[in-house]
Amino acid sequence: MMETVTKASEKCRKNRRKRRGTGSVVRKILARGKSGNSVQVVEFKIGKEIFAFDLFDIREVIAGEDITPIPESPPYIKGIIDLRGAITTIIDLKEILHITTNEESAKNPRIIVLDQMIMGKKIGVLVQDVFSVSTYGSDEIERGDHSTDQKIGDVMIGVIRQHQIEDETKEKLILWLNIKKIVENIRQNL
Repeated sequence: MMETVTKASEKCRKNRRKRRGTGSVVRKILARGKSGNSVQVVEFKIGKEIFAFDLFDIREVIAGEDITPIPESPPYIKGIIDLRGAITTIIDLKEILHITTNEESAKNPRIIVLDQMIMGKKIGVLVQDVFSVSTYGSDEIERGDHSTDQKIGDVMIGVIRQHQIEDETKEKLILWLNIKKIVENIRQNL
């Protein structure tokens, strides 16, 4: 019996040594969670670009439902939906940011429902697709305005550099948007 326990513990030590050599990617991911300067964001797609909102401004993500249009509303207000008994205004971020795409609208769009306590109203944001919730350290975020377009620069918190796991030298840039500022800019029409 004692011999079996010794063999099992030796095998466990060998596996631990193998895992230590899995590379810096795992260590970086673990370090992100321990960092006090990390942020969590919800990543989503509009056209060919990836954007992000602060996770704590979001209540939930739902499948794009039948949106009832509101007559005589601005083009960025897609309409309203009944979300579990609460009328929720749906805004189209593509229209607000003047993003033009050659693609037809997504077959399965998503609605990012914003936290009503933060926004003051029941609002959903129509996007093409939602990818994930991710945590990034301060070393992966470059804060500030990097846009030549005043409308986007006004609502952009910064740029997130997402390193590709398969090749750490490649990175994807994610535009981190301030949804509170976006809503504040259009509040008179909501």
